[in-house]
Formats: sequence, C-alpha cells, structure tokens
Amino acid sequence: MIEIIRTDSQNLEFKKLVQLLNSDLAKRDGKIHPLSQFNNISSIKYVILVMKKDKAIGCGAISKYDNNSMEIKRMYVSPEARGQRIGEKILLELENWSRELGNTKCLLFMGSKQPEASKLYQRNNYDLIEKYGKLKAIPDSICLAKDL
Repeated sequence: MIEIIRTDSQNLEFKKLVQLLNSDLAKRDGKIHPLSQFNNISSIKYVILVMKKDKAIGCGAISKYDNNSMEIKRMYVSPEARGQRIGEKILLELENWSRELGNTKCLLFMGSKQPEASKLYQRNNYDLIEKYGKLKAIPDSICLAKDL
C-alpha cells in the first residue's frame, strides 16, 4: 500500500529522490545540459512524496508561476516502482493541491529525451504550449500545460 505525503523541499527523502532524478537526467541529456539550471529545489513549499513501506518511491512539486498557474517540478518515480501508475498519482495530487491554492492551470517543462514523462502528461490531458521564459532559447525543451 502506498501513502501520499505533502511536505516541502527540506524533506530529506525528497532530496534523495531529486539526486536520483538528476543522475537519470544526466545520463539522458549529458552532465551539462541547459535545463539543469532550473533544477534548484532550495525553497519549494509544495512537495509530494509517495511512500511504500516507509521508503520514498516517487516525488513531485509545484511552485507559483503566475497569478493563476502553478509550475510542476521535479517529477520522479524510482525505477523499481515504475509501471504502477505512481506518476499519475503524484500528478493528480499536485493538480488537486494547485486547485486548493486557487489556481486554474498547471504548466511544466521537460527535456525531449523523457518519453515516459511525455506519455504520462499526454495521458493526463497536458497540451503542448509555446516555450516560455528562459526556455525559449533551449532547443530540446518541451513545454506543456493543462487547465484545471
């Protein structure tokens, strides 16, 4: 059985999962990739952890983007827990939390070498949007959004 916990970026289990995520992204994209500059987690207020038998197996976070939108960040499911729709549970909880905070949209960016993530977001009605902010200059970034 899994448990979903709301926490923040100071949580040690979240920090451990983010290290695993960063390692995974470095293998996919190379150690020095332009998207990695946006991976700071020092002050994220809204973090989801998925626990199974007292072990963190997945995470995700949201942060304020504008008056009506939250940006989804640091989505990760450990390899041994993949294929169990843990990512969908994290995404749904992040969307619910975004609504509770009064937001009407979630948006995110990802690299082009993450087919599993792309499938997850497409399955959950995220649409391709124009690249935003600093991402416009990064060729293999993909930006997605969903109205809540």
